[in-house]
This record gives sequence, C-alpha cells and structure tokens, in this order.
Amino acid sequence: MCGIVGYIGQRQASSILVEGLSKLEYRGYDSAGVAIINESNNIDVKKCKGRLANLEEQLNENPIEGMIGIGHTRWATHGEPSDVNSHPHSNEKQTISVVHNGIIENYIELREWLIKEGYTFKSETDTEVVPHLVDYYYNGNLLEAVMKTVKKLEGSYALGVVTSEESDKVVAVRKDSPLIVGLGEGESFIASDIPAVLNHTRDVYLLEDNEFVLMDKNGVSLFDTEGNKIEKEVFHVTWDAAAAEKGGFDHFMIKEIYEQPKAIRDTMTSRIVKNESIKLDDITITKEQIKNIDKIYIVACGTAYHAGIVGKYAIEKLTRIPVEIEVASEFRYRDPIINEKTLMIVISQSGETADTLAALREAKRQNARVIAVTNVVGSSVSREADDVLYTWAGPEIAVASTKAYETQLIAMYIIALFFAENKETLSEEEIEDIKEEMLALPEKVEKVLEGKEKIKEFAANICNNKNMFLLGRGLDYAVALEGALKIKEVSYIHSDAYAAGELKHGPIALIEDGTVVIALSTQERLFEKMVSNVKEVTTRGANVFGIAMEGHTEIEKTVNESYYIPRTIEVLAPILSVVPMQLMSYYTAIEKGCDVDKPRNLAKSVTVE
Repeated sequence: MCGIVGYIGQRQASSILVEGLSKLEYRGYDSAGVAIINESNNIDVKKCKGRLANLEEQLNENPIEGMIGIGHTRWATHGEPSDVNSHPHSNEKQTISVVHNGIIENYIELREWLIKEGYTFKSETDTEVVPHLVDYYYNGNLLEAVMKTVKKLEGSYALGVVTSEESDKVVAVRKDSPLIVGLGEGESFIASDIPAVLNHTRDVYLLEDNEFVLMDKNGVSLFDTEGNKIEKEVFHVTWDAAAAEKGGFDHFMIKEIYEQPKAIRDTMTSRIVKNESIKLDDITITKEQIKNIDKIYIVACGTAYHAGIVGKYAIEKLTRIPVEIEVASEFRYRDPIINEKTLMIVISQSGETADTLAALREAKRQNARVIAVTNVVGSSVSREADDVLYTWAGPEIAVASTKAYETQLIAMYIIALFFAENKETLSEEEIEDIKEEMLALPEKVEKVLEGKEKIKEFAANICNNKNMFLLGRGLDYAVALEGALKIKEVSYIHSDAYAAGELKHGPIALIEDGTVVIALSTQERLFEKMVSNVKEVTTRGANVFGIAMEGHTEIEKTVNESYYIPRTIEVLAPILSVVPMQLMSYYTAIEKGCDVDKPRNLAKSVTVE
C-alpha cells in the first residue's frame, strides 16, 4: 500500500513532492524517493530506505531544480526495504522513471523475457519490469508506450511515469490501486489519495480502472484503453485533511474493516489461481520435507494467535498433520518437544513481536524449520525464518487489528492447501472447490458489510452493558475468541468467549436477565447443538445476537436478533463470520465515545516482553 505523487507546473517540484508524500505517511512505508526532470532535461533520482526525513536531508544537501516530477513512499512486497529496491525505478539509460503502487503478478515471466531482450535488473522488485517495458515500447510517444506496457501487465497498479525525452509530460494510469488527479491553477497533480493535494487544490478527478492521464502544459487529458479522450466530472473535496486521510471514514479502524475485501484479494493474488498449483512465493520447502513433518507448532500472540487457531483446524483437516497452537509468551518458557521433523509457523503482523521472535529462535536452535507469516517485508521474523509468506494487507493504522487478521487467515488456508497438494491428502477436485470458494470470499465479505445497520442498531442497545459473552463450537469458537478480544480492546466491555459445549461446566452460572450473548452458529454439522446451547441461555433471560449462514433461519426462533453470512465451505466461514464481530466492537465503542483507533494502554506492536 504505497503512496504516489506527481507534479507538473511552474513551481519547484521537489518541495511539493515531499510535502505530498508527507500527507501519505499514514499509509505506512519503509522507503521514499523522487524522480525530477532537472533544468538540463535529465532525470535526477533521489531515493533511500527509511523515513521521509532521510530523503528530505538528501534533497537539502543536494537540491534538484525542476518543475516536473514523481515521488513515492514504498511499503515493501517484493524485495526487502533498501535503497536499491526503493522507488522510483528507471530504465538503464536513466531516461524513463516510474513509481508504482500495487503488485505485478506476472513480473517473473516479464523479467525473464526482458533479460532475453538484453535488459538488466538492479532490484528485487516487481516494479522494475515497468520502466524496461516502457523503454521497449517507447517510440517518441510516452502515452502510447505506457498504454502498450499495461497490456502486458497482470495484477494491480497505479503508475506515474516520466521521461526526459518528453520533459514536459507526466503519464499515469490505474487498475485496482487508487489514484486521483488534482486540478490546480497552471499546475496538475497525481496522488494515491486526496490528502496529498489538499494544500494546493480541492478539485480532483477520481480515476476509474484503466483510465490514463496525460498531464502537460495544457492541463490534464484523460483517455481510455483505446486512446480515446474521455470526460469526467470534477469532484470538489469538502472534507478536512484528517477526514481525507481516512478516505471519508470517521476512523481508521472502520476504513480498514472496509479494506478487507481488497486485502484478502491481494493476499491470494498469484498464489491461488484456478487450475494451477498453489504458489508460495520464495518458500523452498520441498514435497519430501513436507511428507517428513510429524508435528507443526503454530506460535503467535493476540489476534495472530486467534488466526493460528483457525490455522490449526484448517491444516489438520486438510493435511492430517498434527498441529499444536501456542501463545508465544508461554511456549518460550517451557521445554517444548522439537526436532528436525518439527515445523513451526510463527504469525506476526509487524514481524517484530518479542515473544514470537524468541519462540522462533528457540525452534531454530533445536533444528526445526520455521515459516513466518508476516505483513512487513524485511522484519525480524521474515529475516530469521527459513521461509516467509507475506500477507499483503498494507499497513494497519488502527491499533485493533482487522484486515491483518483476515489476511493471516488467508495465509493459513494457502499453507494448508499447499501441504495438502504435496501430501496428496485431498483430490485435485477437492482442492479446486476450496480455491473457487476462496476466490469468491472478497465479494462475500462485501455482502456482509452491507448489513452493518442491524449490527449498529444492536450495538446501540447493548453499549452500556458491563459484560458480554460469545459462544461457538469448532471454528466458531475460534472466531468467538477474536470477537471477544476486539470488544475488550476498543469498547472496554468485559467480554469472554466460551466453547458452547462448556456452558454447563460453569459459565452458565453467569447468565442472568439481560446478559448479552453473541452466538456464532456457522458450522453446519454443529448447528443443532448450537441451537440447544442458545436455548439454554435464552431461557435464563439472555439477550442473544445470533450469527448463522444463509438458509439457517431456524435460529430466529431462539435469538433476539439474527444475522446471516453468505454460504461458504465450513472451513472458510471464519473469514465471513469475524466481520460482524469487528463491526460490533467498532459500533459499540463509538456509542460509548471510546477512541477506537488508539485504545487505552495498548500499542500496535508489542516489541518488549
């Protein structure tokens, strides 16, 4: 989830680009850079790893004079954070520079083809294929070259391109990654998000997929894929800067909840493809090594631990390999049985969680193989693990994790399917059925989000309660644990999750008239048992919100309010059923006036014991 800016006008581009990038810092980044066409009509590139301040320092020491340029803050997906992997990327002659937000799925194939055509590569990024492709197609018209280039690209992209051969132009295009055009007086801008241009203009074009932009001294022209000019309405921004950073949402937490369909889709990109083998990027574990595994540990903390519980269910069900799930802070202080046949999977959004990192090191010390699931390229767990599977959630700003959890679940399903494929514990048809359902999940999450009003209404009615209980069986219990954590984190209501079968072993003593209970009932084979458990609490006066799959309307007979998620394969249900829990926690907290993005006493990453 990178940040792109571009400028053409009568002012010095350098300061405007850096200012624009600073307004996109909320998106998260690990490096920054600019490419400016200088007064000699050459492209001058400055880029470096780390904070934007590092780039500013370089530009202060060696200023670039020029009134046209592009800039970028990078959130690494392909290649670790480094000066070389930073954007902008250029062709060998340094006559073309590109900034890119997104993922080029077929970059390996394009890279190999370009190498055969005589091109050389300096970075590990997927983006570097783009300036070389533009160079390959360039014949005096930058817009045409970019149009031909994107026809070769598969994946998501927002691109900003300049060339010293046409030093009075900026060309841009978007597909599945955000890009807007700012319309100033005698100047024009491109940016990943509106905050980058608000100090200069409030009039913007909101680009749709496959729309091209040509900015020059005459202003802005828009084109379709065939090169035909198109007209768009100007959108006038009325938000303040803070609201604009949140894309019009009131808080980052709800914005990130709504970003989940894209995050899920991105994490599956190039890994889950119909009628193709599962791809795990650079993971090198072999079929023989997978067959040799006799036990898997999944180790994590907090929300990542709850994702690991779902991972345990999925891996055991699909591969028949025994899995133990442990809280990292406990695992590291006991004497676990680990050997060379043990596989450890560590899950950490930041990749810097202290206890998880310590558990990883202990496993490595005892010769276990370690796969890291993390959202941050170049993080400690990604560097120290044998293999790493990145979740492409983009940065999370809100402390309470939402989209990171969903992408961690997707990562666990991908690993489970990869192992099942290699162990041949599932038929090809069974694997394809699961893949098909996985690919449908983003649209189904969108459908769940459409039902927010019912959740919002229930949250308003129960926000003053002191206690809340969540019940579930099987995978529903795993989701109940995550739901209870979210409610605790942001609304400060005491909330506990229980395996519904344990009700009569103690927890039912806490149920009294008006007690709020959320009952998850999405597992087909356990539905009737859950209905019985719900009856046990409703007869004692509980106020029950029931969540089930579409078609199970019988639940309405035993609950106060019901909510249905789209039908899917049982093992995938957590992807959908956790969304009502996230919304419930958010709206309950809002009703109470809590700071949902920065809950008291909590930090985003726990990097100390």
